[in-house]
Formats: sequence, structure tokens, C-alpha cells
Amino acid sequence: MARQLFTARLANKYYLSERTQCFHLTFVVDELGSFDFIPGQFVSTTAEDKSGKMQTRAYSIASAPRGNQFDLCVNRVESGFFSNLVCDMEVGDTVSFHGPHGLFLLRQPLTDSIFIATGTGVAPMLGFAQHLFPEDGRNFSEGREFWMVYGTRWETEVYYQDYFQSLAAKHTNFHYVATLSRASEDWKGNRGYVQEYVRRIVEERVGRNHAAPTPTTSETPGFDIHAYICGLNEMVSGNRDQLLALGWEKKQVVFERYD
Repeated sequence: MARQLFTARLANKYYLSERTQCFHLTFVVDELGSFDFIPGQFVSTTAEDKSGKMQTRAYSIASAPRGNQFDLCVNRVESGFFSNLVCDMEVGDTVSFHGPHGLFLLRQPLTDSIFIATGTGVAPMLGFAQHLFPEDGRNFSEGREFWMVYGTRWETEVYYQDYFQSLAAKHTNFHYVATLSRASEDWKGNRGYVQEYVRRIVEERVGRNHAAPTPTTSETPGFDIHAYICGLNEMVSGNRDQLLALGWEKKQVVFERYD
């Protein structure tokens, strides 16, 4: 069965990093009064390449639901057909897409959560955060603790840092950790890989006796924390394997790979 296609019009575009050619893009779906999706889902963009072959590329939505709009976080790939098409779009240009799709969603009932991302894997985490802590002052975090652990190589690749730092300043139950693997001497923040900081968070939490299993019922899981991981395969596997080695159950670790 053919998927229903919609048209997304580019309404706003700005650099997240000029050096890495990474953009934040806002699209409007004019034919819909509301574009409904669940934070963490993705859309699949479609277009014909120069040979006339239809190409499709999935992009995680980098926002919470907002009327008939959605945002993407896209970096240019030198030989990538779709990344170049999207990154070269001008305000007013359109692209076809279908969706939303995907099961990279916050599990219910909501638990304490560690969001782990590298590069543009931060996109669905942005949607989670916007949903949990909307700008209108409501709070859907249900008193749970959330950690955003973001890793990349250089200072120029720390996407959405101002937003996450602001969120952490406003909400005592949201914690932000950014770490660089190839930081310059001027970098004053954390250094190393995300796995190191994830392990610290888990061990410190256990040390506070917050990680004891809760009774399992039909409505509650037998644990009170999840990890949500999005990024390249090596990072996803490294964090997943580490958490399982620390005694976590497989269903506590929710992940999405993009390579």
C-alpha cells in the first residue's frame, strides 16, 4: 500500500555549525491543520535524483508537536543526495515526505531517564525535552530525573547547548553533560566519551539508593530508569553493552542507530 505523501515547506533555517554544515530547519505542512506525531518519531523525505530514481531518507524530528510544524536537524554529507538537497533548500522551498514513523518513544509509565546522543542524534532528545518541559511553563516530567549526555569531537559540534543549559538552569530535575573527545586547550568543559559520564551517572544514582527495583505490576515495570540512545552504531553499542554489564535489563535500553 502506497504511503500518503505530504508537502513540507521550509519556513526557517539557521546554522547550528557552519564548520560542519549542520542546520536546524523548520517546516510547515500547509495542507494540514495539525501535524500529529509523538516526540522521538521520524519523517521520511522523498525526491527523485538526477537519474529519475526515487530516493528516500529518514530524519528524526527535532521538536515536540507544534501545530502543523516540525523541525529537523540535518548535517551535510559530501556524497549524500538527500543531505545536500535539504541543506541547500531556501525558505519557501518544499519537499515531499511521509510519516510520522518510528518507536523511539518515551516509555510509559515515565521513569527517570538518561538521554545519550552524539552528533545529530541529539534531534529526538530535543523533542523529548521540549515535550517534558514546554515553554508555556507546564511540566510533564512527573518529578522524574533526566540527564542529557551529549558527546562530540569539537566545540563547534555542540548542538543546542544554550537550550539544554537553560533548561538545566530552570529545572532542578534536568541535568546536562556535554563532553568532547577532541577538545582544544581552551575548552573548559568535560573531556572524553559519553560512556564515561553515563557510567558515573548510573553509579552515583545507585550510590544514592535510587535504583532499587520497584514491584512489578501490570502498570509498572520492575525498574525505575531507562536510557534512550541515538547516534552512530559504535556509540550506541558501547553504551548499551555497558548498561547491560551493569545489570540493566534489555528493555531498559531504548536505542536508534543512524548508520
